[in-house]
Amino acid sequence: MSKLEFRSTRFSMNLIISVLQSPRDKPILQEYVKTRANVPSDIGAELLGFLHNEGLLYLQGEEIEANSAQRVMLAVKALELGADNERVCDLLEWREFEKMAALTLQTYGYDVTTNVRFKHGGRWWEIDVVGWHKPLVVCVDCKHWHHLSLSKVKVAIEDQMKRTLAFSESPQASRSGMCCFSWIDAKFLPVVLSLNPVGFKYHDGIPIVPVLQLQNFLTQLPMQLESMRWFPKSSAIRTLS
Repeated sequence: MSKLEFRSTRFSMNLIISVLQSPRDKPILQEYVKTRANVPSDIGAELLGFLHNEGLLYLQGEEIEANSAQRVMLAVKALELGADNERVCDLLEWREFEKMAALTLQTYGYDVTTNVRFKHGGRWWEIDVVGWHKPLVVCVDCKHWHHLSLSKVKVAIEDQMKRTLAFSESPQASRSGMCCFSWIDAKFLPVVLSLNPVGFKYHDGIPIVPVLQLQNFLTQLPMQLESMRWFPKSSAIRTLS
C-alpha cells in the first residue's frame, strides 16, 4: 500500500468512526464529523461523497444522516479498513444489527417479526429475528462479538439450534398468529448472523453468515437448503393446525 493509499484509508476509517460516534437518528454536521476525525475539510468532503455514493450514508447539504442499516454497513466497512473490532462493536447497538437483518429478509419477500418470545419445555426462549417465506422459517441470532473465538462461535450455534428446535415444537409459538405454523411442511432453519467473517461457514450444518453476505445467502438458500440442518414442524403442532 502506498503512503497515499494508507492516508486515504486512515482518513476514511476515522470519518466512519466519527459518524458512528455521533448521536443516532438525527442529522450530523459534516464539519463536526470531519473535525472530530481530524481529516482535512476538502479530503473529508470527497470521502463522505464516496460513502454517500456507496449507499453507506446520506448527504443532505451540509448534514449527514445514517439509518440503522447504514450504521451496520459503516461498521463493517470500518472493520475492513482495519478498525479495532471491540471499538467498532461498542459503537453499535444490538437493535441496529437486528433491524438490518429484518430489513434484508423483508427485501427478499419474507414476513418478519423480531424478539420472538415463547415458552416450551418449562422455560422461556427468545429468537432475535424470525422471517418466513413458504416453506422456510429462518430463525436468526444476531451477534456482534467483541472478541471472536472458535469456542464462543460454536456455543452460539448450538444455542441457536436449541432455540429453533424449541420454536418448531412449541404449541404456544404456534398460536402466535404467524402463518408459517399453518404450513404443512414448514422448515425451521437456525442461522447465526455475524458482523464480520468468523473463519468458517457452517458448524454442524448450521450457517454462520457475515451480515454483508446475508443477501447472497438468501438468494442461494433454496438451492443449498438440503446441505443445512433444519427442523420440520412437529407432529403435535400439525395436529393443532
